[in-house]
Amino acid sequence: MSPEAEKIMVERFGKDTVIALATTENGIPSVRYVDAFYENGAFYVITYALSNKMKHIKNNPIVAIAGEWFTAHGKGINLGYFGKPENKAIAEKLKIAFAGWIDNGHVNFDDENTIILCIELTDGLLLSHGTRYEF
Repeated sequence: MSPEAEKIMVERFGKDTVIALATTENGIPSVRYVDAFYENGAFYVITYALSNKMKHIKNNPIVAIAGEWFTAHGKGINLGYFGKPENKAIAEKLKIAFAGWIDNGHVNFDDENTIILCIELTDGLLLSHGTRYEF
């Protein structure tokens, strides 16, 4: 990704943002909106390990996402329990990015099935003020 595109990605998605996440199961696509945070070529989502999206990703990690004037493909990676030591750095960033809702009772941080999903981007198209960025 070019430095210009990376700058736009951080400005646009380096905060609590809603993106569409598509997965497949037995060749049938499913799409849902998720709260996500972008950093260094990846989106991060707090989710539940036993959700349909995670079941789909376990069987086929290739996903598609779409956001504001942006579409991409990526690889879904289960980083495991939100509270495990290896996730501390990204978990702290997610707590800040999602501060508006993270403590509203929707997320149970005592449940080891509360995980971080990392979506590593593999290719994408970003549009900004008439400029097209492909990566």
